[in-house]
Amino acid sequence: MIARRWHGRIPTAKTEAYLKLMREVALPDYRATEGNLGAWCLHRADGDVVHVEMFTLWRDWDSISRFAGEDVVAAKYYDFDADYLLELEPTVIHFEAISG
Repeated sequence: MIARRWHGRIPTAKTEAYLKLMREVALPDYRATEGNLGAWCLHRADGDVVHVEMFTLWRDWDSISRFAGEDVVAAKYYDFDADYLLELEPTVIHFEAISG
């Protein structure tokens, strides 16, 4: 199993609208991909910025490729992201995961 973590930062004033898009667009997109084992949107306020992390679990690298494309390390962005994010971080982080 592989864990994938994406990070972004948004202005606090845009939090409600962005998290709504995560619930209605991004999370269903992740979960609809064959091989996705779960998807969560984590967020925390830090002054006038909110950190958002998408934490997803995947069966294998092929599953991630179905979601993210051939370059699995490259971050996948939606059309609306540029209107909210303070920067478009180019990559994501992966972890090998075990469950017990």
